[in-house]
Amino acid sequence: MLDQPLTRRRRLLAFAGICSFLLFAWSLLASPASATGSGTGSAAPAHSGSGSGSGATTGSGSGSGSAASAHGHGGKKHIGHTLPMWSVLPFAALLLCIALLPVLAEHWWESNRNKGIVALLLGLPVAIYLWPQDNHAVLHALHEYVAFIALLGALYIISGGLLLRGDIKATPGINATFLGTGAVLANFIGTTGAAMLLIRPLLRTNSQRKHTRHIPIFFIFIVANMGGMLTPLGDPPLFLGFLRGVPFFWTLKLLPIWGTAVGLCLIVFYFWDRRAYAREAAEDLVLDSTQQQPLSLVGKANILLLLGVIASVLVPSMLGVSDIVREVGMVLMAVISLVITPKALRKENNFTFHPIVEVAALFIGIFLAMAPATAILQARGAELGMTKVWQFFWATGLLSSFLDNAPTYVSFLSLAQGIGLRGDVVGVPTRMLEAISAGSVLMGANSYIGNGPNFMVKAIADEAKIKMPNFFGYMLMAALVLWPIFGVITVVFFR
Repeated sequence: MLDQPLTRRRRLLAFAGICSFLLFAWSLLASPASATGSGTGSAAPAHSGSGSGSGATTGSGSGSGSAASAHGHGGKKHIGHTLPMWSVLPFAALLLCIALLPVLAEHWWESNRNKGIVALLLGLPVAIYLWPQDNHAVLHALHEYVAFIALLGALYIISGGLLLRGDIKATPGINATFLGTGAVLANFIGTTGAAMLLIRPLLRTNSQRKHTRHIPIFFIFIVANMGGMLTPLGDPPLFLGFLRGVPFFWTLKLLPIWGTAVGLCLIVFYFWDRRAYAREAAEDLVLDSTQQQPLSLVGKANILLLLGVIASVLVPSMLGVSDIVREVGMVLMAVISLVITPKALRKENNFTFHPIVEVAALFIGIFLAMAPATAILQARGAELGMTKVWQFFWATGLLSSFLDNAPTYVSFLSLAQGIGLRGDVVGVPTRMLEAISAGSVLMGANSYIGNGPNFMVKAIADEAKIKMPNFFGYMLMAALVLWPIFGVITVVFFR
């Protein structure tokens, strides 16, 4: 009891330090000097709003995005025309490290310190190289990083204060309801938050059954990936789109694609689970029926804090106030959650900071290293010959399967802006932006490394003694289940 005030004081001091850092960072990023740049033009996309990536940007008309492909600030030539192609090598190397090191050096790569070292070794030289040519490109990348981590951190911490207790009957219908609920919930607390909230109750509900290996796999498909397609809060690629000028509610246009993907996957799951349920031993089903406990949600105050995060994202763009309100608001909600949520609840939820620290360590390098790639794609995108909507859907998706889907989304958004087509949103035609958004979100489920929650769900399933398939076994199952669904989506929406 004696150390309780000290613990809370440390949390408040940490909050004050974080807010001070955000205010200092924002003062640099929003200053007139940083907005003008010092060189030949910014690698950041041109917006019709404040230039900070706010959701206030409407993106109407084709000028805001396509103009960026030819010119930088002040009508000067875009830096993407002058950057050498080798400047994208650190970005490619970092993505390869993220894809391969978990397999080649699993134990060494488990350390977040090692991840941060790799990320900075590949990201910092790019920032140093770009700074004399266009300091705005570097500052814009740092600004996006702060906003990105503030959102993911807030959603992760607050959802970690919500605990779903209970054990209900593990029928195919109940399991499908779990997955469908997670798909909806992912749009409000993110795919990571929804996955962490629901995966343990779902596995606990099915703990008396023996044939359950498919359940966490479909959970990854539906909750950890395709579910979070309808809001920028749902999946990191869509939030980066919001920061680059895509309106907050634009993603609701993806509802037909979301409904098709989630609906078809739930149908496949139901019949798969129904077959597995029929193979269960009678004594296991009796045990499942007798060991039931009603579901109950603990830590409900965190629901209000999640609403506070949503308000923090929306209010700056609606009222036209500085975006620093967004970042500080999200951090404030996270700190309040840490203060009011009992430690015992988070311990029962197996909450740790390791996953969000991992994201922060890797993405500082990703945001810095990808600046030349996005600039070159904006300036020279038309030279690649990609003009069909379905090409963007599959190219974005396949790369998102093995690289992180957030930087993949940004790369192909920049490519679409560089084609020079007249676009409805940030200089990109609506259907093309839908293809990029859907591809990055849906196909992150194709491998364990396509999206952050995938490995987290696998680790929790392994901990629950469920034998998950290896890297290639999972990819095979994903191809068998998901690729026919992607084919239907291509034919229906992106021909």
